[in-house]
Amino acid sequence: MKKVLWLIVIGFVFLLTSCVSKKEILYLNNLKASDSANFQWSDVIVQPNDILSVKITAEDVELAMPYNLTSGNGAQNIQGTQLLLQGYLVSNEGEINIPVLGTVAVKGLTYTQIEEKIQKELTEKQLLKNPVVVCRIVNAKVTILGEVRSPGTYTFYENNLTILQALGLAGDLNITGVRKNIKVIRMENNQQLVGEIDLTQKDWMNSPFYFIKPNDVIVVNPNTAKVKSAGIIGNAGTLLGTISVILSSFLIIRSL
Repeated sequence: MKKVLWLIVIGFVFLLTSCVSKKEILYLNNLKASDSANFQWSDVIVQPNDILSVKITAEDVELAMPYNLTSGNGAQNIQGTQLLLQGYLVSNEGEINIPVLGTVAVKGLTYTQIEEKIQKELTEKQLLKNPVVVCRIVNAKVTILGEVRSPGTYTFYENNLTILQALGLAGDLNITGVRKNIKVIRMENNQQLVGEIDLTQKDWMNSPFYFIKPNDVIVVNPNTAKVKSAGIIGNAGTLLGTISVILSSFLIIRSL
């Protein structure tokens, strides 16, 4: 009987040590209502394979029409795949080819800088009077994998999308997701960068990975309990139940 009691005690200890603490579950544990954090808005930098929507207008609408891939009211109804096809694909050399105006180098520039550059060329070449240029990326995507409710690839149009907003697109983290080590994989200037975010603290608000960039990949790893549950024995509750069944069977057989 002493051996039986010891096995039960060991099972309960194992169960207790496998529990997750409250601080590992809650977001921003050390954030107070009076706290404030300084951060800078992040500008999206255009890279090869981005698809840009560039709309050019001027005082004389008819003169501006040839500079756009689409014109008239039909352009207002373009959605989905058609919108991508009507955009400008940034080449590997970082250039786009605008009708009439020609080749424009855009690699490494922000949307605002591209708008200013095209406006300047149109004005200096006296092609349009008081041109207005609007540039946006139409294929900005973030891929979210791991312990979230709806893993997948999501399209977004915001210039400044935070990591919390991105995780919200995927339905938030599962209870089994590790909040202390969220990985963000990013391609920038032909280099692969990997950032780590601890959502249980507030320090990450000053991180360069606070804002999501197009083509970022967010990875949420499973906690220890979830990893163990994928094994043969399963989680602590299953293990304890198995031990109880074995002990009960042993006692019944012994009493016969």
